[in-house]
Amino acid sequence: MTKALVHIDSGAATMEGMLELPDTPSGVVLFAHGSGSSRLSPRNNHVAHVLRDAGIGTLLLDLLTPHEDRQYHNRFDISLLTGRLRAAASWLGAQDATAPLPLGLFGASTGAAAALQLAADPAVPIAAVVSRGGRPDLAGSDALRAVEAPTLLIVGGADEPVIALNRQAYGELGCVKRLALVPGATHLFEEPGTLEEVAWLAAEWFTTYFTHEP
Repeated sequence: MTKALVHIDSGAATMEGMLELPDTPSGVVLFAHGSGSSRLSPRNNHVAHVLRDAGIGTLLLDLLTPHEDRQYHNRFDISLLTGRLRAAASWLGAQDATAPLPLGLFGASTGAAAALQLAADPAVPIAAVVSRGGRPDLAGSDALRAVEAPTLLIVGGADEPVIALNRQAYGELGCVKRLALVPGATHLFEEPGTLEEVAWLAAEWFTTYFTHEP
């Protein structure tokens, strides 16, 4: 396992992140954290740990600086978050260890919208996308319709408002797609076993499409 603290220049800010790669990774997943979250999010770190156990590399990073995050509107600036995510994807594509690997995106909350906006860009090769309790609707109809990467939307079965928003976004996606409801889970997947279900679903999705021949 290779583990490195990395710094990625996005132009307006430098993002700090943790890159961890198994010995022979099948791909690498870039995490897009949600509103008010960071690369230290215990939920995303749990998912990342499960992905690495499945042979998948992970990059968790802070899309916003601490100063930017204190300005609440930045957390919902999807264009800003997408730009930061694009810079991270470009950085991965320039590193010897990660450039040859299929790239996946894992987005939570508003990070899911940024992930889908990036996946809609034909210049950025994305192999698969997973959203956890996300707001894919905030990506916008044009972006959703342009996404070609296989996309999994995971929502808590008891998170009714977000279920409705995900169903709306799901209807606009034209790619290979799945909407998975985790029974009994609320928005943060704090109920016993629910976050484990998220991690298992994500690992299965990425593994399938990292090895899938187009």
